[in-house]
Amino acid sequence: MKLRTPGLSRRTRALAVTGLGALVLLSSPAVLPAAHAGPDASGPVSPTVPRPVTVGEAVTAAHLDAIRHDPRRAREFFRRLPKGGDLHNHLSGAVSTEYLVELAAEDGLCVDTATMTAVPPPCGAGTRPAADARTDRAFHDALVRAWSMQDFPADGNGHDHFFATFGRFGEVTWRHRGKLLAEVADDIAEQNQFYLETMVTPASDGAKKLAAEVGWDADLARLHAKLTAGGKLDRLVTEAKKESDDADAEFRTAARCDTDTPRPACRIPVRWISQVSRGSAPERVFTQMALGMRLAERDARFVAVNLVQPEDAEVALRDYSLQMRMLKYLRGVYPGAHVTLHAGELWPGLVKPADLAFHIREAVEVAGADRIGHGVDLVHEDDWQRTARTMAARETAVEVPFTSNAQILGVRGDDHPFETYRAHGVPVVLATDDPGVSRIDISHEYRYAADTYGLSYPELKDLARASLEYAFLPGASLWRGNPTRDGYRPADACRGVRLGSLRPGADCRRLLDASPKATAQWEQERAFGRFETGIRAAR
Repeated sequence: MKLRTPGLSRRTRALAVTGLGALVLLSSPAVLPAAHAGPDASGPVSPTVPRPVTVGEAVTAAHLDAIRHDPRRAREFFRRLPKGGDLHNHLSGAVSTEYLVELAAEDGLCVDTATMTAVPPPCGAGTRPAADARTDRAFHDALVRAWSMQDFPADGNGHDHFFATFGRFGEVTWRHRGKLLAEVADDIAEQNQFYLETMVTPASDGAKKLAAEVGWDADLARLHAKLTAGGKLDRLVTEAKKESDDADAEFRTAARCDTDTPRPACRIPVRWISQVSRGSAPERVFTQMALGMRLAERDARFVAVNLVQPEDAEVALRDYSLQMRMLKYLRGVYPGAHVTLHAGELWPGLVKPADLAFHIREAVEVAGADRIGHGVDLVHEDDWQRTARTMAARETAVEVPFTSNAQILGVRGDDHPFETYRAHGVPVVLATDDPGVSRIDISHEYRYAADTYGLSYPELKDLARASLEYAFLPGASLWRGNPTRDGYRPADACRGVRLGSLRPGADCRRLLDASPKATAQWEQERAFGRFETGIRAAR
């Protein structure tokens, strides 16, 4: 049965310009949850509270409506649209598959022809050199299909194929974190984005060995004490830092950052999120969590931890509540570390009904997640409205990668809770997840949102703003209060100043100088100004 989003239906929103320099009003669904309704209030908030719209926004919205069904012009519009940052991005799955194939060839790797898995040399029976893909087009294309969702049949098991790709190209990606980042950051810049948070697994082998050495202890405080005793965990932190130093050096060389011809990647601020393998033994999961959170407090390049691997796998389901309790404990030890969690990446038929009932709620209420990723099974959870209201009140954002939700879970359109989150005032940010595997980019995700849910330009603009507002960049925001609830209003230091101006004034300049977050937001506002001016000039 197809589920309709409670409280909303898809619609096209009309704009009316009242005159030059005037403000017009736009119906917006992402407003006013918590000023009048706390976490225990009932029902969604009204989706019709108006949001002021400038003439530039109104003209750009009218232009989008005019070209929305013109494939070429719409593609160019969404490519040029400023789109904030990508907050849900797995580095190994983000780079293009063609580049992975080329890296495999450069490294002299082999391919197991039965499984299409990259393996170390020498190339023995049942394998062939990855370099053959340079001259054998059929072999090249077979690798691309095995390592991505390219040409995957619509009626196939996308879930299994999607997750299997990482094992097939894993021998390539662990070797070149810096080169991968240069490619991905170039794509971020090309997509007119201004920030990237990407997931990696720091000191993976060292964490596995330390976990095996320490073993499991159900007393989490005692387990943490065992990890830190004798400087064990600190040595792992040092290993992870050295690993990142090497990646930084490789990145700067690949991106030519210290030359006269730097690639666009060099101007993109990047932060790392530490991945935790949720399908592992409890002692390894806890060790990776502790490492990631300790890193986030001791190395500014790292900001958060996240749980990865299929949420529906046997161990991930069995230990889900235990893992949330682990995070709750560690948040008390490492209050400066952020937590963003894959939660609710589930759907009826994939798991038992009981497993659909609580994952998002526990991620928010037990683990205290700052953001969640996917959150697709929201309306299947027990008392989901209360969870949505709690997320709205706490400004717990949900990261939405539409394409991977469709490819992995088969969830799209009205089945997706995108409009439900917005109706309840939950901050929503669009993301790519694994754009290399999915064969998409962030422009595709924004266009999908606009086409599927009838979003106007100002609504797309606020989605882009949200992706920087709820990023883990340090410093004060350019916006005051709760912008999802109250709208994007400049902080007091920048009130009355033209957003994105080259001369923001003394008070606003002090805010920008002190805050990497506000600086990225200011750069995006400048880009919005250029974008809207270009649209108006072309009409």
